[in-house]
Amino acid sequence: MTFGVYKQIADDLRERISTGQLAPGDDVPTEGELAQQWNTSRGPIRNALAELRREGLIETTRGRPSRVVKRKAHQAVDVSIPFTKWAREMGAEPGAVTQQVSLRRADDDQAGMLGIEPGDIVVEVIRLRLLDGRPTMLERLMFIEEVGRVLFDIDLDTVSITEYLAERGHPYSEVDHEIDAVAADDLDSRLLEVEPGSPILRLRRVTRRADGRVFEASDDRYRSDIVRFTVSASGRAISGEHFIRPVGE
Repeated sequence: MTFGVYKQIADDLRERISTGQLAPGDDVPTEGELAQQWNTSRGPIRNALAELRREGLIETTRGRPSRVVKRKAHQAVDVSIPFTKWAREMGAEPGAVTQQVSLRRADDDQAGMLGIEPGDIVVEVIRLRLLDGRPTMLERLMFIEEVGRVLFDIDLDTVSITEYLAERGHPYSEVDHEIDAVAADDLDSRLLEVEPGSPILRLRRVTRRADGRVFEASDDRYRSDIVRFTVSASGRAISGEHFIRPVGE
């Protein structure tokens, strides 16, 4: 009976949150109020609230009632899904505001990531990505010249770069991801609308084509209050290599 009551309470609160009856920032009814409403003890109430906290729907701060929070979008990092497709699959409208598309000469670090010589020409793209009009991710993309030059032929605010490159004969075959957290620099702060130095999530990506040649290296920075990364994996690749490795290895 207790199990059934706790599930009913959790389902009721979940429904009220999903329909907007309880909006982000609103206080959830107190344990006492819920116990009176459901004519039950506080045990099932606490179990229901704990379940909603695990789902990221509410948060509890010492000394005040639980509060509804904005639910974060989940970005799987064990697979590679273009931002545009990912947004649409979860029912959000993707957007893009291109800041820069330029030719430049690769420095030592960029050359190392792309497998080219320092001083070779690369194409750099800086683009702000939006979810339902909200600044969500800042892309810093670097392409080898032969691939990147086709990006000058299209309005990058209107396309998925990954899908467009595939249409132009440059599909990806393999993608390596690396995740960490960094402090927002001035550009991040201005475009993502966060405080300078605030923590943001960074996803660095190296993209290869079928012959193993690297053609793209990226540094994507996500607002941590909007997106969380998820991994569905055993923690060990088929080859035996660990997905989780110590820094500096």
